[in-house]
Amino acid sequence: MGRTGTLAEADWEAHRAAVFGAAYRILGTVAEAEDVTQEVWLRAAAADLSEVRDLRAWLVTVAARTSYNVLKSARVRRESYVGPWLPEPLLTGPDAGAQVLMDESVSTAMLVVMETLTPAERVALVLHDVFDLPFGEIAEVLGSTPAAGRKLASRARARIAAVGERPRASKAETQRVLEAFKAAADAGDMARLIALLHPEAVYVADGGGKVTAARRPVHGAEQIALLTVRQIEIRRPDAFRIVEVNGLPAMATYQAGELVWLDTAEISDGRITTFRRLVNPEKLARVGHT
Repeated sequence: MGRTGTLAEADWEAHRAAVFGAAYRILGTVAEAEDVTQEVWLRAAAADLSEVRDLRAWLVTVAARTSYNVLKSARVRRESYVGPWLPEPLLTGPDAGAQVLMDESVSTAMLVVMETLTPAERVALVLHDVFDLPFGEIAEVLGSTPAAGRKLASRARARIAAVGERPRASKAETQRVLEAFKAAADAGDMARLIALLHPEAVYVADGGGKVTAARRPVHGAEQIALLTVRQIEIRRPDAFRIVEVNGLPAMATYQAGELVWLDTAEISDGRITTFRRLVNPEKLARVGHT
């Protein structure tokens, strides 16, 4: 269906979540995704859209192309990141400020794996598997061929397949385990902490070199339990609350009203298999304080 040539605000609002969703899935940071979304809005507002038949696809394609350029320019900075990298948390529950296009591809676990893909693989996967764009249009974004885009998406799909196959705990189960883990850590109950952790659990912390955090993953239930108890003793947080980020409950921990870390977890059969603690203050800024 043809358009009048200018972008109506109602049309933009109808597709804004898709634009932001494409950018966030490709970039993994809220701040950069919001910048891309604003740039797409400005481009669309100034463009002649009278010949655009599918506005959503057009907007998502512009978002992907812009994100692809951002990702390529940021590659050196990301490769020199201090310690493990975790995605900037995206509020998705009642605290979310705007509508978010939700599915498994915005989960923390998936975004961690997405970070290991090349920029081109990420774009091809997101545009095809999430937004159902044909490889001909994806090729235009990447400056390649449809066959190359198909190969990129297939390679990316194979690399993230393991994440999709992992059992995913319900929101209620995730919250229950996080609250139990928090209570055990506060009490210094090593036995209870170890019982809540899989024997081969992995702990990953992201401080970005800005605050103290483990710069390598910590393996094993006992080591993780000991580390979390020590962190409580050193930092002495005084408040916590459950927030929903990236589609699942997370534990936000505070000291004197300041958010000091955000915990997310992968859980299987009632035990934590991967525990992620985000302490980078720049990434915590948008989650908010008490």
